[in-house]
Amino acid sequence: MAAITAFPTVDKCASIGREKHTAVADMDGTLLRGRSSFPYFALVAFEVGGVLRLLFLLLASPIAGILYYFVSESAGIQVLIFATFAGMKVSDIESVARAVLPKFYAGDLHPESWRVFSSCGKRCVLTANPRIMVEAFLKDFLGADLVVGTEIAIYKGRATGFVCKHGVLVGKKKADGLLKAFGDEKPEIGLGDRNTDVPFMAMCKEGYAVPPKPEVRAVTSDKLPKPIIFHDGRLVAKPTPLMALLIILWTPIGFLLACLRIAAGSLLPMPIVYYAFWALGVRVTIKGNPPPPVKKSSGQSGVLFVCSHRSLLDPVFLSTALGRPIPAVTYSVSRLSEIISPIKTVRLSRDRATDASMIKKLLQKGDLAICPEGTTCREPFLLRFSALFAELTDELVPVAMVNRMSMFHGTTARGWKGMDPFYFFMNPSPAYEVTFLKKLPTELTCSSGKTSHEIANYIQRVIAATLSYECTSFTRRDKYRALAGNDGTVPEKPSLPSDKVMGC
Repeated sequence: MAAITAFPTVDKCASIGREKHTAVADMDGTLLRGRSSFPYFALVAFEVGGVLRLLFLLLASPIAGILYYFVSESAGIQVLIFATFAGMKVSDIESVARAVLPKFYAGDLHPESWRVFSSCGKRCVLTANPRIMVEAFLKDFLGADLVVGTEIAIYKGRATGFVCKHGVLVGKKKADGLLKAFGDEKPEIGLGDRNTDVPFMAMCKEGYAVPPKPEVRAVTSDKLPKPIIFHDGRLVAKPTPLMALLIILWTPIGFLLACLRIAAGSLLPMPIVYYAFWALGVRVTIKGNPPPPVKKSSGQSGVLFVCSHRSLLDPVFLSTALGRPIPAVTYSVSRLSEIISPIKTVRLSRDRATDASMIKKLLQKGDLAICPEGTTCREPFLLRFSALFAELTDELVPVAMVNRMSMFHGTTARGWKGMDPFYFFMNPSPAYEVTFLKKLPTELTCSSGKTSHEIANYIQRVIAATLSYECTSFTRRDKYRALAGNDGTVPEKPSLPSDKVMGC
């Protein structure tokens, strides 16, 4: 069998006039720059099984490495599959593959391989990775027409940890998979990066090798065929073995630190929370000139702070920046988050008339915070602003919110939202930047003849320009359909009346 070095490198492959051609590519080390699939198995392990499953996978990885390099690729990959998948619900694996993995895969796309692969009219991927892990990304974001990968064994809706009788798709089995998919028809281009890719590359009219060096920069997000606006998962960075070890070691320490930070925010007077946060490693940066509090004796309506939405802690850090508690209206928040909240939170009923009446009453009592996007977005995009708030007052102050995390995301669409504040404060040094923009002039309010939609769109554009973000028309429903397979509504539970102010 010929070695991979017998093939010309991928940079020699022309990509012009390939619209009617078929490209067949390997994944790790070929379409992706990284040759190791451990980080993606680690993401599934952590997101579905938590830190203990991640620990199990990390302990098994040396065995997988020894088998991979000294026995066979197939044996090493089978160890990773067993350590990651054994006992998991198939629906949970599919959910992570759809909502979590695409962000990390897209951040490691090889520019030369993508140049060739994307130029072809028909695209196929042959990979040793479990098909269930990679198919959603390859088809939805890279436009792959066919994905042939390792099939995992399933029993009563759960993965057994083993693979089907055909085994792991490496070496000759990739060639068999290609033959089964295309029959006697020869694809025009075959892309691979290692000797076990040679059998299927030799079956193509042209074969090109993707060398591990020189190292190249990943394809930038603006060159992807489909931008990744929504993604889920708790981990910020790709969990390499070293990063996975740091996550495991930091988690118990970070949880205790998060409890301390949350206690400081909940129990201390708001004027000193800012300084307590700084002492505990939470950085709060304040920009702009916030308006002074409204005097109740004046009879003037309170200011409505219109915030971009990065996490459920936005109103808390708004209050921290102002040095006084600002009540907030919210669509859905967990009972635990309500209990530990240092500010009053009021649930919206999703009935327009009821919500409008409630917000007006709250504004009569003082200032109020609202996030009209209705849900969070992690990427530099703003979702569509609901226009209801603009009809209720002319005292509107836009606030641009930005948060920074190094280890854990403080938001989730699939998991339990009660852990959101804990995960945010578990970061070694989380940060928030609160930028107060100029109060909306009277001529840009409803009382001057502007429609609520015009005002909402204007504020969205102003905040986006401040943050260098992009405005979109996506909504809460779009996000939850993409990430969780539902429309984001929370079933009603027996609770206090909707106009009851909750919190502590």
